[in-house]
This record gives sequence, C-alpha cells and structure tokens, in this order.
Amino acid sequence: MKTPIRLLPVVRHTAPSLSCASSCSQSTTQIADIDEVCRLINDHPFPDEPLEPTLRQIGIPISSSFIDNVLGRLFAGHANGFKALELFNFARRHSEFRLTSDLFEKMVHILSRMRKFDKVWELFDEIHVKHPSVISLKSMSIVLARYCQHQSFEETLEAFSRMERYVGEHTVDTYNVLLYAFCTQKHMMEARAIFRKIHRRFMPNTQTLNILLMGFKESRNLIAVELFYHDLVRRGCVANTVTYNIRIDSFCKKGRVHDALRLLSEMEEKNCSPTIETYTTLIHGFCIARDPVRARQIFDEMENHDLKHDSVAYNALISCYVRFGDLKSAVDLMDEMEGRGVRHDDVTYNTLFRGLRTLDSIGALSKLYQKMIEKEFLPKMQTVVLLMKSFCQNDRCDLGIDLWDYLIQKGCCPHAHVLDLLVTSLCSRGKTGRALECLYESLARGRHPNKQTFQVLLAYLQEGGDEDKLIVVREIMKKLGISA
Repeated sequence: MKTPIRLLPVVRHTAPSLSCASSCSQSTTQIADIDEVCRLINDHPFPDEPLEPTLRQIGIPISSSFIDNVLGRLFAGHANGFKALELFNFARRHSEFRLTSDLFEKMVHILSRMRKFDKVWELFDEIHVKHPSVISLKSMSIVLARYCQHQSFEETLEAFSRMERYVGEHTVDTYNVLLYAFCTQKHMMEARAIFRKIHRRFMPNTQTLNILLMGFKESRNLIAVELFYHDLVRRGCVANTVTYNIRIDSFCKKGRVHDALRLLSEMEEKNCSPTIETYTTLIHGFCIARDPVRARQIFDEMENHDLKHDSVAYNALISCYVRFGDLKSAVDLMDEMEGRGVRHDDVTYNTLFRGLRTLDSIGALSKLYQKMIEKEFLPKMQTVVLLMKSFCQNDRCDLGIDLWDYLIQKGCCPHAHVLDLLVTSLCSRGKTGRALECLYESLARGRHPNKQTFQVLLAYLQEGGDEDKLIVVREIMKKLGISA
C-alpha cells in the first residue's frame, strides 16, 4: 500500500494575520500537495481502472477549498474531465464535505467545455434535489455560453427554458444571463432578438445596458454602443462605472483616446469613481494611439486617485512597451512588480514571451522561461503552446521536453497541439523513441492526440523501418477510431 502523501489539515485562523514567513511556507506546502494530487489523478489509467480506490489510498482531504483548488488545476491543465467528475462525486459522498457554488460552477465549466451536455443536465438534476441553493446564475451563464458557441440558436433557447426548473420563473436577471451568453460570442443579431423579448416582458436594468454595450464593443461597433447607450438611458437605465468603462474601451479600441478622456471627466462629474480597469483601458488606448509616454503618465496618475497598481495595470504597461519593442522597460517593470510584491501572472509571462519571440531572441526567452520554472509558476495552455512552438522552431527540443516533463510533474495533461508540436520536432531530429513516450504519456492521462500527430509518427517510423513500433501505433489508432 502506498504511503499517503503529506497533506495539511484544514486550519481555521483565529488571529487576524500571520507572519510573512509562516504564510509563505504554508502556501508552498499546499501548492505541493495540490501538485501531487493532480499528478496522481492525471497518471491514473481511468476509465480502465476506477479512480475512487486511488483517491481513498492517497488520503486526500475532503475540504471545499482543497477540492476547489484541485478542480481548478485539472481544468486549467486540460485533464480528462471525467476524472474531475469522479473526484467531485467522491468528495460529495463524504458527510463532512460542504458543496459550494464555486465548486459546482467549476464542475459545470469542465463538463461544458467537453460539450458533454447530457452529463451537465444530469449534474444539474442531482444538485437541484440535494443542494438547490448552490445553483447560481453564473452556473447558468457557463452552460448557455457553451450552447451559444457550439449549438444552434433554437437549442440555446431550449436550454434556457430548461433552466426554469432549477431557478424558478425567468426574470430580467435570468434573461440578462441569456443575453450575456450571446454577447460574449458576438452573436449580436440574436442578442437584439433577446433584448426585444426582455423589453416586452420586463424593464431593462443597468446590467442589461452594460451587457449589450459590452457585446457591441467586442464587435467593434462604436456607433451601436453609443446609440444603445443613449437610447437605454432615455428609457430610464442608470449608467454606472462599468457602463463608462465599456464606453471608454470602445473609444480606445478605435484609437480615439481624447474622446475616452472626455468620458473619464464626465464619469467623475457624475460621481462614478474611475477604477483600475478604467486606467488600464486608457493605457491600452494610448498604446493603440502609439503614445507610450502618455500611457506611462496614465499609469503613474493612478496613485493620485488612491488606486494601487496591480498585475492588470502592470501588464497593460508591459504590453505597451513590448508592442514598441522596448523590452528593457518591460523587463524593468517585471522587476518593479516583484519589488512591490505584485505577483507575475500568466499574462505577464505571455506578453514578455511574445515580445522576445518577435525579436527572435531564443536565448533571452529561455532565460525568462527558466526563471518562471524556478518559481514553480504553472503557465496556462496558451503560454505553453507559445513556448513549445518557440522551442521547437529554434531547435531546442531539450527545452521542449523539459517543459513537457514539468507540466506532467505538476499534474497537467498538455493540450493536443502541444504534443503535436513536440512530436513533430522530435521525429524530425530522429528522436522517435522519445516522441512515442510523450504520446503514451498523453494517452495514459485520457487525452487523445490529433490525427496529425499519428500521421507524423507513422511517416517517420516507416522511413526508419521500425515495424514493431508501427504495429503498436496502428493498433492505438484503430482503438481510437482514427484512420491512417
């Protein structure tokens, strides 16, 4: 029997604060425990073997916060969603476990991304009977957004009607959720139809206004943003800070920063206090207007309004410097973030990596990558794909394999595109054996490679005359239903 992994008990803090050293140490230990649980779940040969005995054996703590963190990691790492569902159901069977809306929403997110809508509805039915209070408008929003993305307009409306059994009779708030789903997918014709339906039944509110403005903004339709704004204000909707932020962003995206500054003055006159988002939007606006000096001035002005610089604000200015090729200033800002205790996030790293890649500086990029790994930072898949592409295109398969191994150790199952890039690069350099190992690792974690990955392997194995490996690969393809 395996020795249970070292896990922290659930601690209830009675003191208002902890020392920095103690807090950092505890955080590091918790992260290590999450890494280990995620790795064991990813490595498990589910569904060939049930996952529950392994979960019992490793002594996983049944606390809402721990399960929430593990589910979040599995989602971010693109792990097999059915493994996440097994963990979720395992936790629910324990009397001491308290299901929260956040946990339920994460599970709905995982299943919806897989387009397993039958499983989503099964889960909603179960939770509605046992824990109806955890079903939130956000969980509705997650499902409807995926329906908008992958299903027809009629099927999305059917899903919305089905929601009534979980949340009661539809109100303006639930219709706002449906409207939001279409607006996030930039389906503005459908959004207009939903708005007309809302208007016939309910008085649109400020949230209705903001959702519509956000949709037209993302569609880059500045005229529609302004027309709808003035129309709905006449109808009685009250603009708030979010409303002004959306309008400011619309002008900034068109490079009309002076109009955006006019709105900034207007919102202050109407006692709508500017937020960090307001200023980061203006920073991006001056970047589009090709004025990095003014962007820095806007960044500095934030503190005059008692707004503390956070990672979002820093990332906006870093992005501006990267856009104009001023990598030194961008790196200096990263150092400044560290000095002020502002954590680098995925956007920080992604922005710098893109800048270094544009300059074709693989040496500097690999140094930043090593610093990221030393901090045990786990990048999101968009950054992983960017890094793997950079390593493979610059004949640095060693770094590609290092990144792959790091992700596996962290309990992540890299995206199929990442595997495709690495396998192609390894095979082209005669390392088909290592390429096959990566393929097996991906399959063992429940992720099916792209057809292109198999075709690359077949081509190189045939060229090398390796009949034994060819037979194995063809058998795998046959089992997965992939034609040669």
